Amino acid sequence: MKYKITCSFMQLRRPYFFIVLLLALAAACRQSQPAHTPLARDSSHYTKQAYIDRVLDSNALHRFLEADTGYRAYSDLIRNFYQQRNYHYAWISNEGRLTEQAGNFLNMVRNDAPPGMPDTAVVTPILQQLYEKVIQDSSGSSAADLTQLELQLTSQFFVYGNKEWGGMTSDTAKDLEWFIPRKKLDMESLLDSLVQRPSNAFEEPVNRYYITLRAALKKLVDMDAHEHWDSIPADKKTYKKGDSAAVIAVVKQRLHAWGDLPTADASALFTPALDTAIRSFQDRMGLTVNGTLQQPVLNALNVPLQQRIRKVLVNMERMRWIPVDPGPEFLLVNIPEFKLHVYDKGQLAWSCNVVVGKPGASTVIFTRPMRYIVFSPYWNVPPGILGNEILPAVKRNPSYLARQNMEVVGASGKVIPVGSISWSKYGGGNFPYIIRQKPGKSNALGKVKFLFPNEYNIYLHDTPSRHLFGETKRSFSHGCIRVAEPKLLAEWLLRDDAAWTPEKIDKAMNGSKEQYVTIKRQLPVFIGYFTAFVNSKGQLNFRDDVYGHDARLAAQLF
Repeated sequence: MKYKITCSFMQLRRPYFFIVLLLALAAACRQSQPAHTPLARDSSHYTKQAYIDRVLDSNALHRFLEADTGYRAYSDLIRNFYQQRNYHYAWISNEGRLTEQAGNFLNMVRNDAPPGMPDTAVVTPILQQLYEKVIQDSSGSSAADLTQLELQLTSQFFVYGNKEWGGMTSDTAKDLEWFIPRKKLDMESLLDSLVQRPSNAFEEPVNRYYITLRAALKKLVDMDAHEHWDSIPADKKTYKKGDSAAVIAVVKQRLHAWGDLPTADASALFTPALDTAIRSFQDRMGLTVNGTLQQPVLNALNVPLQQRIRKVLVNMERMRWIPVDPGPEFLLVNIPEFKLHVYDKGQLAWSCNVVVGKPGASTVIFTRPMRYIVFSPYWNVPPGILGNEILPAVKRNPSYLARQNMEVVGASGKVIPVGSISWSKYGGGNFPYIIRQKPGKSNALGKVKFLFPNEYNIYLHDTPSRHLFGETKRSFSHGCIRVAEPKLLAEWLLRDDAAWTPEKIDKAMNGSKEQYVTIKRQLPVFIGYFTAFVNSKGQLNFRDDVYGHDARLAAQLF
């Protein structure tokens, strides 16, 4: 663009010339430059999308954090979030309207927060008031209100996310004897993801077992709001199909409310449908499944719903701690359930009964990768059993070791003659040798053991005491975990190794020499503690608090 300026004008109005020239040049620049491009996002930390043009005053952020002490614990997260985006708004559009994601977040808070713990999900009064004001004000809200609403939404996200998805600190979890490493949360990236995703596309950083338990909790809370029942009178008599009694009608009502009896039935007759319903309820509660109405069923039906709700909340807290995705293949031992669950391709492949540590010798809650299978294993007697059981037995009867197929070895593995040891001068704390049980049918570890090396000296193994797997409550061991289906587990772990056929595995399990096998595909083993959970059939289950962990966690939660 050309500008014609006469000499006479320059001479007569020189002071104004430069002003006019600058304005003209500025106009030319505006016409020649492309339209404004929104600030590009920091792709090293966030997704590659443009920010909202509206910018926040950093001083307003500082004043907000100074004034609202409720968010002070999250001030570093809030400041860093806005610094990373050069203080561009996240929730308020250029037109001064709430984004769709703002409504999605508030709906998530209201709908998904666990009942019974309002502090994890409460929308503060000032946030609610600002939200309603901006929504209803068609003429446009004030800049001050928009700033306050923007900062309230961001702050509430960190409060909600920390409590709903993060839970207690890792130190607290260790105090509760939980040693599975905690999942890590990048709350700023999660917030960035939420404010950019389309409607209902945000994925919460929790595992699917948490989500199913939270959904079951909502049904339980609704049930508590509509069902008001008295305790069913204790009656030790056994009722079965064909019997008739007033208590049967009450039990039917209760089981229908729980969902185990699909069709309501007010009659006092013990029908085949009731038999099926009781079996379902017994299975969900970890009771002996026999379809009869006895005291254990009545006791479980009499547990107050508020107590059930608290148990679910306790277990939801535990599920906040575990990885969002444990992987497609893993083993899970749920101690209170007395079960081993084997997962393949992200789905439950099979389960079997286990025996876990008894109270006082409890099985530790932790995770490690499975590394080895040991066929026809030796059993090295652990120090506690050595001092409390084996040494006293040998001192009473020197032939005890021979009868138990045991031997004494030194650190090098050389066998020490039993008669050469002065047993009387040794106790569990100063015994210089190892006592081990040789491979064989009476070996305490059975025919195979499965090692995921750990500092707790806990592993999975077979056992000659097969009758214990038929018990309903199976906490009998000294801490290690006895598996009801050891051969099936060995075959599953070695299924990709062509050298290990079922026949070869069977031969190794019945050999006379110990044989170590390194597993090619090592997978995680989780030793967990869940007394309320939703099983693969979508059914809410409850189990007893075997070690008292629920009580200690509840004391901190409530």
